[in-house]
Amino acid sequence: MSSRHRLARTALAITVPLALGAGLVTVPPAAAAADPPASAVTVRIDPSYRQQEFEGWGTSLVWFANITGRYPEPIRQKLADMLFGEDGLRLNIARYNIGGGNAPDVRKDYMKTGATMDGFWKAPAGTTREDTDWWNPDDPGHWDWSADAGQRWWVDRVKDKVTRWEAFSNSPPWFQTVSGYVSGGFDANTDQIRADRVDDFATYLVKVTDRLEKKHRIRFDTIAPLNEPNTNYWGTQIGPDGQPTGGRQEGAHAGPELQQKVVLALHRALKKARTGATISAMDETNPSTFVRNWNAYDSSARAAVDQLNVHTYGTGMRTSARDSAKAADKPFWMSEVEGTWGTGTDFTGMEPGLGIATRVVEDMRELEPSAWVLWQPVEDSIPQAQAGKNWGGIHIPFNCTAKDTLETCPVKANTKFDTLRNFTHHIRPGDHFVKADDPSSVAAVRKSGRGATVVHVNNGTTPRAVTLDLSKFRRVAPGATVTPVVTSASGALVRTAPVRVEDGSATVTVPAKSVTTLLVDGVSGTAKDAALVQPGHIYRLQGAQSGKSLAPAAEADGVVVRTSDPSAKSQLWSVKQLTRGKGNRERYALVNAADGRRLAVRDNEAVLEDGDTPAAQWIMSTTGDGTWTFVNAATGRLLDVVNQSTADGARVSAFLPTSNANQRWGVTDETVLRTRPAAAFTVPGRVPDLPGTVTPVFRDGARGALPVEWALPPESRWRKPGTVRVQGRATDALGRTVPAEAVVTVDTIASTLPARAKTYTGGRPDLPATVTGVGRQGGAADLPVTWDSVPEGAFGDAGVVILRGTARVPGGATAAATVRVQVTAPKETNSARDEGVTVGATYTESGYSAEGLRNGTTSEKAWSNWKSGTKNPSDTITLTLPEARDLTRVVTHFHRDGTNVSFAESLKVQVRGTDGTWSDASDQVAVGTEGTPVTDVPVRATGPVTGVRVAMTARPGGYITLGEIEVFAKAPGASADAAAASIAVDGTPLSGFEPDRTDYRVAVDRPDRAEITATARDPYAKVTVRRDTTEGKKAHIVSVTSEDGAQAREYRVELTRR
Repeated sequence: MSSRHRLARTALAITVPLALGAGLVTVPPAAAAADPPASAVTVRIDPSYRQQEFEGWGTSLVWFANITGRYPEPIRQKLADMLFGEDGLRLNIARYNIGGGNAPDVRKDYMKTGATMDGFWKAPAGTTREDTDWWNPDDPGHWDWSADAGQRWWVDRVKDKVTRWEAFSNSPPWFQTVSGYVSGGFDANTDQIRADRVDDFATYLVKVTDRLEKKHRIRFDTIAPLNEPNTNYWGTQIGPDGQPTGGRQEGAHAGPELQQKVVLALHRALKKARTGATISAMDETNPSTFVRNWNAYDSSARAAVDQLNVHTYGTGMRTSARDSAKAADKPFWMSEVEGTWGTGTDFTGMEPGLGIATRVVEDMRELEPSAWVLWQPVEDSIPQAQAGKNWGGIHIPFNCTAKDTLETCPVKANTKFDTLRNFTHHIRPGDHFVKADDPSSVAAVRKSGRGATVVHVNNGTTPRAVTLDLSKFRRVAPGATVTPVVTSASGALVRTAPVRVEDGSATVTVPAKSVTTLLVDGVSGTAKDAALVQPGHIYRLQGAQSGKSLAPAAEADGVVVRTSDPSAKSQLWSVKQLTRGKGNRERYALVNAADGRRLAVRDNEAVLEDGDTPAAQWIMSTTGDGTWTFVNAATGRLLDVVNQSTADGARVSAFLPTSNANQRWGVTDETVLRTRPAAAFTVPGRVPDLPGTVTPVFRDGARGALPVEWALPPESRWRKPGTVRVQGRATDALGRTVPAEAVVTVDTIASTLPARAKTYTGGRPDLPATVTGVGRQGGAADLPVTWDSVPEGAFGDAGVVILRGTARVPGGATAAATVRVQVTAPKETNSARDEGVTVGATYTESGYSAEGLRNGTTSEKAWSNWKSGTKNPSDTITLTLPEARDLTRVVTHFHRDGTNVSFAESLKVQVRGTDGTWSDASDQVAVGTEGTPVTDVPVRATGPVTGVRVAMTARPGGYITLGEIEVFAKAPGASADAAAASIAVDGTPLSGFEPDRTDYRVAVDRPDRAEITATARDPYAKVTVRRDTTEGKKAHIVSVTSEDGAQAREYRVELTRR
């Protein structure tokens, strides 16, 4: 059976012959399908969901500052301007690295150039790495305040630009470590900070902070004592001569228990210090490890931490880190990231710039940090060139001397430097990031409250039309504009002409492979109805993973998920805002509409109870994708469908954040605003059969059905043709009544209008279930229709095929019906994007979703099967199609996870036929390792399929990350036929009409009153008729525009008096 294509039937706004004879008629074929339009996206900005006040953009100083702070003045001044100057990155946050420092007898050259940091201690002469008990922090002779001159030059140079200072440590001094080296332990998985020296370590950090503040006249806001502590990164290797050969930088492993000891020791030390700095922690390498650490902290350690910091070298579980910070009610920073994107060291291509810009967008959307900080934007050009890498946005040799100049010690910038400025120049401290529903965009409202900024990343290879929907702002001024600032291969930060905002939106076309800042001027405030949560409204909470609705359990006080029932009052909830702001940390109560009890957490279980306590308060979080997490304000636990069940009645509990889909909920406003008028039809003398339901209208549009009772007028109202309006009352799920109306057309059906449908050669159209009946008095009604059997091979050739059927009229009469079926050569469409497609995976790393593999973005990291320990040898992605399709090929876009070869070794495509049987649709296909592989696999299938799966075999010991899976299928094209099939004057077809003849002269009784109508040869072409009175002649111009808009033809009909 060939695939079917659902098409809306629209009546032709022209007069056409209504009885076309028996059988089927083939009209000459239409032209080939037109090219598909360029990609487009609408970005809906919602200022009702605001992140915390943005503190700014920053960098760690660390290695590059250690090296370049000692460079000749012109070189280091240029670098400072590039990072903190007005034409540079305009950074305003700096993280100062308090070095640990190895023993005096340890070689200085085994770590990366610049990574050998000075410690501020001063060891007595003859001290070796074996001497670990000499240091006395109260002995002035044990301090060297001249240390770290390079990094401290940077402090003095940029302090007027910096509004937030953070001190951070990668390792304690060697004499406070277990191994005796600052580059890590001999076993990188064991604790490296000596437990008996944590107080000394805290004293060291505090005294250095105090001294730096006094000497350089700055104030540190926070101290971060740990850096990526719970990892296996930090290890020291010893060579045959007893000297270290690695690692390559300072670092110290610390498990959660030791982390807490360090935090509490620093908390005690700060109480006695001059500095007003507080503690930030724990600067973990990725959100998932951050969450694991934080969940292990006890209440005293949590209380000692004033700011939470995380890095995004891994990106899984960003939303869990976000929700942990919200539950703790602490500031949250993305305090370090960098990376390499692109192939080979590249100073001109867009890949490095697109890579870092995508990371910013994803971090801001999913983490919601109040600051975003680079690791170090200045990198040593020598190892970058040797390895073909693009770490850092600015490259300079780290071996320059005091005699070098900008010519002999060149500074080069790649496109990271450019695309970062798209953010840092226009989203400034004091602004607020707000919700945007496009995953490639971030939006912020300005500190002044007037204006907004959007940054959009187009990773695609074609231009993209970006429409900004500004309807959720309270005011859009008449002269509001959107000004693009574009970075692409053609140039950096190119400001183009402003685009006027019309009807609350503006559209800008951005180049392929570009980052574009859209400066919105003339908008302010928040529309009254912008926020999802509205006073007095009711909502449905539907599990993103289960697809079922939250409801009270049948017994006791628990909650479960139930199959969604629009009439079930128990599945509806009042969401009441308890706090008065518009931020992303507001608190809400969830009150069941059936019994008035509030959802709370007791003993780590979700329960329903009476009363308003912190345990019954929730924080709502979203990335803008239409789903939300509910974070319990008292426990930090999230509303969670137990064991990711999809069963009706599955238990819902409260669990620590996991970023899994069973913790995300669709929140749908189920408040009925009004009902849509119902349409009905009857013939004179017959009481109509009115519908038993009407369609309610909600904030998101008309959907569903409500039972209705009608107040019928006297039978005498149905005797004559005309329109009768009948009033009624509909009842919603809460038992409230809503006015309803039925508009009844009373007429006698004279004929039907031809319907239309389309398919491709060899396909089968989805024929409409109704046709429009035309009454003798001008009334119209949708009539159910039964189509005659379609002859074998009817759609084998391109053209227009006309089919017959029988429409049923109220009262038992029938009317002849026709449908014109457009048949074109097939084109390909990505059926994975179709509504109703579902995606599943045999395994998915926490924080990712297989559903992301069909969102149209090929360059993001949508799915991963990474797991600690033994990796999966294979995994399969399955896409289930809502209707059978004729597949042509399956394209799998892999994603390179940083520098890892995170691709399958091979894959095979399998399909499921309409009988439910799976079969191989391809051979085993090898996946390459160069660049970012894309496998395009032709599909072998004997007929339409209802599902497709990509079975992947992993590389030995490796894992797999994917960006997108495209499932291409045959689909009807768009016709280029612009010919008319007939033209009629006052209902009489023109004698001798031919589609290729365009001039006609017709004699009529009243040329000034004659009506010209026409039918296009292609049912999807557009027909218009206009009068032409030029040269004193009475004529009409019939214009036919092809469906694809590429062709147009005009017919001139001159009317003369008979």
